[in-house]
Amino acid sequence: MLVLRPNCECCDRDLAADSPDARICSYECTFCADCVETRLGGRCPNCGGDFVPRPIRPAHLLAKNPASTERVTKPHAACAAA
Repeated sequence: MLVLRPNCECCDRDLAADSPDARICSYECTFCADCVETRLGGRCPNCGGDFVPRPIRPAHLLAKNPASTERVTKPHAACAAA
């Protein structure tokens, strides 16, 4: 099951569980669409993989399996440059 992290790993922007702007790689690294497009060139700085839109968990299932509240940020060079 996806963790559904609450923020962009690059700019720390809030990404709600139903955000259409969340992007993930195959390792579930989570970034906002803006950072993926403007800072990261469409490649994950952790694994080098592609990004896809993060699936949205239906609201009735979020009650049973809520999104994570643990914020993750990492000091990526591409993020510090902006």
